Parts: sequence; C-alpha cells; structure tokens
Amino acid sequence: MPASATKSPRIAVLADSDTRWKWGALTARRIAPAAAGRLDGYLLRGRATPTPRQLAETGAAADSLREVTGAEFLRAMTEESYDILVLALVGGGVQAMLHGLRHAWGDGRRPVVVTGYVGVVYEKLADGLLLRHGADLVLANSAEDADRFRAVYEGVGADSGAVTEVALPFLGGAAYAGERAPRTVTFAAQPSVPESRADRTYLLDRLIGHARRYPEREVLLKLRSKPGEHTTHIEELPFQKLVRGRELPANLRLVYGHMGEVLDQTDLLVTVSSTAALESLHRRIPTAVLTDLGVREALGNHHFLGSGCLTSWDRLDAGHRPEPDPGWLDRQGVAAGEGSYATAFDAARARIAALLDRSGVLLPLNPYYTAETAPGYLPGLLARHHLGPDGAPLPGTPATRAQPGPVRQIVRRAARGAYRHGVQRVAPVIRRMGEL
Repeated sequence: MPASATKSPRIAVLADSDTRWKWGALTARRIAPAAAGRLDGYLLRGRATPTPRQLAETGAAADSLREVTGAEFLRAMTEESYDILVLALVGGGVQAMLHGLRHAWGDGRRPVVVTGYVGVVYEKLADGLLLRHGADLVLANSAEDADRFRAVYEGVGADSGAVTEVALPFLGGAAYAGERAPRTVTFAAQPSVPESRADRTYLLDRLIGHARRYPEREVLLKLRSKPGEHTTHIEELPFQKLVRGRELPANLRLVYGHMGEVLDQTDLLVTVSSTAALESLHRRIPTAVLTDLGVREALGNHHFLGSGCLTSWDRLDAGHRPEPDPGWLDRQGVAAGEGSYATAFDAARARIAALLDRSGVLLPLNPYYTAETAPGYLPGLLARHHLGPDGAPLPGTPATRAQPGPVRQIVRRAARGAYRHGVQRVAPVIRRMGEL
C-alpha cells in the first residue's frame, strides 16, 4: 500500500554501475516527500556491476543491497511493497524494466517510478530520452535539460508531463576560498573520453609537463576505477596502463577516492568533459574544460559552450584561470544562490507526494515505445534483456530466488574478470592487427 506524504516511504533503487548507484541512491533520499524509510538497493548483474570498493567510494549507503538479474528484480517487485522505485540504468535497461514492470504489475498497485541521468547529457539525447519515457518522473538536472527533454517528447507527440527539474544529487561541499594561485591541480580522468591511445597519451604528457613546469604545485590524476574494475563506460586504455614505465615528477600522484574529498583540496580542476566539472563549479573552484582535442560532440565538451570554462593546456601553463559565466551556471543548476540548491528537489517531492496520496491505483506504466510505435526496434531491445515483446520473461530465463553460493560467486567473478581482460587488453590488440 503506498505511503502518504507524511509517512516515511519505502524506496527501491536498481542500478547497473557504480556511478548510477551513487546517483540513484542519493537521488532517492532527496526526492522522498518525507524522511525516507527503508532503502533497498538492487545491482543489475552485468559487465559494470560495481565491486565493494567502488560501492564504498560512492558514499551512498542502503539498508540492503544485492545483485540480481533482470528477471530476479522483476519478481522481487511483485513480492515486495515499495512506495518509490528509482531506475538508475542505461536507457535500454530503463525501457526494458518499464515494459517488464508493466507486465508484472498489470493493473495492480505499484510504486511511483522515477528515472533520469547521472550527469551531463551530451550525446544520444533523443534516443536516451525516449527509452526513459514511461516513468512517472523523468528527472532533469537543470533548467536547460528540462527544456530540452520536453522538446524531445513533444516533438514526437509523447506526453512531456513526467519531466521534472531537479539538480545533481551529489553537489555540495564547502565553497572554495583558496588563493588565486593554485597549490593543487586535479585532472579528472574519464573512462572513454577521449578514446584513442594518442589522445589519452597527449593528455597525460601535458599533465606531466604541467607538473614539471610548476614543481611547487601538487598535481593529481584523479582516476575513476582501478585495473579490472568497470564503471558506466568501458575503459580500454586506463591511465594506470599509460603511465607504466614512465618517470613521473615527484609532485604528480595518481589518486582514487570520493570526488568530493579530492575537491576539498583542489585549487584548479581540469577535465575534458567530466561531470566533476559541475561539482567543481558548484563549489566555485576554478575549473578548466580543455579544448586541446577540439570542441566536439564526441568529447562532450561542447556542453560547456558559453560557460567561460573552455581553455587549453597552453593557456593554463601560462597562468590563465577561467572565469565561469553566471548566467550559464544558473541555467545548469550549479553555483546556485544561497539556499536554492536545498529547494531544487521540492518540485519532485511535491509530485511524488501527490502520486502517493492518490486514493486509487496509479495507471499502468505507459512507455512511448510499443509494438505499434517501434515494431522494428523494441522487440530486439527487450530480447537483449530476456523479455518478450509483451514484457514477460522469455522461457528459460534464469530467475533463481536463492543467492549464488560461494563457488558460483567465484566463477562469476572469474568470468567478469576475463571479460574485462578481453576489453582492456585483447580487443585493442585485435583492432591494431586489423589496421595493418
């Protein structure tokens, strides 16, 4: 039975990677219309299932957390009673779960279903949004995104009422109050931006060069994952591999850990297009978005057009410090005015409270993609998630209720490690051979 707005709602979060777990769990706590009650986490089994170390680094806790297949999750949603469900998945995963849940719940009672994006939306805007259509709330992390999201839905004749403006749930921390001359420079690396060895080596060379030019500064290379771990995007050429055999300056270090803790000691944040730039700007830390490899959609740095943050290593080496544009910051929901960030989730809370207070049953989920609107696309997408065209699990789909035993867990970890080894080591070699 759904909770009222005055009671503590019970929440479930389904995530498929460490970054999406962080976004989903933190978002769930912020959008609950009352003090959140129990939060149960489900990790969708796949190539990017986070390790315990990655989960601990997110700083997002849950009352329970378990790894599931899609079929196991769908069954859990018929056996457990939740008030709010947050789908923190890649677009195809969201669409599959929406259809699977529609089939599982039918016309019965169900929780309020919420989805959205982890950070900057710089590619596949229409594709990703239409795959998320059908949730009760599709969260937009800024006014700019909310306008773009509604335009996409209205452009195909879909209901845009689910689009709800919020903010990134992990913004915060003390405002920057450091000196103008940076003592600590942090480069926020990304798993798949840029992709090529030449471009990633170029960025590493420039970072090393900056450290040598300014030996009095501490220069940090902030990494997302350790070798063998995967995150939202596949990282074929981790910087840990590129630095092997190189003599690094004494003032250059590779660091892991929570981004907020790294920003606590950062005086200049440098990146190509990482969401870390938004965290940094929210704290008013000087932030540089590199143009060295061009301003291109494939890099995602085109998102920062008009921000005032676009610059190059040459200019940074010469002492330039970007000055962000206040209007751009406001449209992106960062560096908000005093107290405004705390109210950024009010609209979402109010909408969820209204849905929870309905005396009747919520209408069945209604995605834009159906067998009628996308007959050549949807069935294949659902099949990849072991679902039939009607959202029902395909025959033979494993959905064991019991948690895997120790031997099975070891086999799974070994298989996942072999997959990652293939992605990071074997696949690049095969591609190079193909170019001969």
